[in-house]
Amino acid sequence: MDKLIYTAYSGLRGHMAAQAAIANNIANGSTTGFKADKVDFERLTLTGPTFESRAPTSEEVIDADRQAGAVTHTGRDLDVAVNGDAWLAVQAADGTEAYTRRGDLAIAPSGVLQTGDGFPVIGQSGPITIPPAAKVTIAGDGSILVVPPGGDLDKPQILDRLKLASPKGTDTLKGLDNLLRVKGGGALPADLDASVTAQSLEGSNVNMMESLVAMIENQRSYEVHAKLLSTTKDMDESGASLMRMPG
Repeated sequence: MDKLIYTAYSGLRGHMAAQAAIANNIANGSTTGFKADKVDFERLTLTGPTFESRAPTSEEVIDADRQAGAVTHTGRDLDVAVNGDAWLAVQAADGTEAYTRRGDLAIAPSGVLQTGDGFPVIGQSGPITIPPAAKVTIAGDGSILVVPPGGDLDKPQILDRLKLASPKGTDTLKGLDNLLRVKGGGALPADLDASVTAQSLEGSNVNMMESLVAMIENQRSYEVHAKLLSTTKDMDESGASLMRMPG
């Protein structure tokens, strides 16, 4: 009976975590550069001085679907879609280097170039600051081209270059802030062959139809484990009634 309760409880907890991940994917179906969360279920064995009889599951969002989303031309000078498997380097909230595929860049009032969700974009020597300029564009190799006030629009100057990195050969994980990080800390080296598509944005790679089907299937599995928990309660009450002394 005790084992059955733990089995039902572990299943309920796992399906709740999966439901949260699926709901987050659906909510970000139109978020620029979003990568769908993937939930991992791992078997855990409760060790101790007695027989190892219980094995609940540990569930967590450990990674994301790395497939590219659809690229749409926007015509906006600061929009970029990262090509291939490269990622754009940004500065996370804790000051460490992280990576994103979100390319809706903008210039903050302080002059810092940042993504649409507010993370400073990293260049060849740290976060990029854009001086007052008549025009700012981004080339296919990630170079930031600036035309000073009153300058010739046909002769832009190279200010910096976006740091584009490839996670190939490195263990990386997606965090709750939707940023990719190197597992265990550290930073990826710049990929000098990486490129971007200017005036374009990569959309979310969430497949809404598959996500809706997964949500329905997960809900049904949750109901099965809830019924198992209810059945366990009924069996426990029946066993207790059999052991009662006759009145």
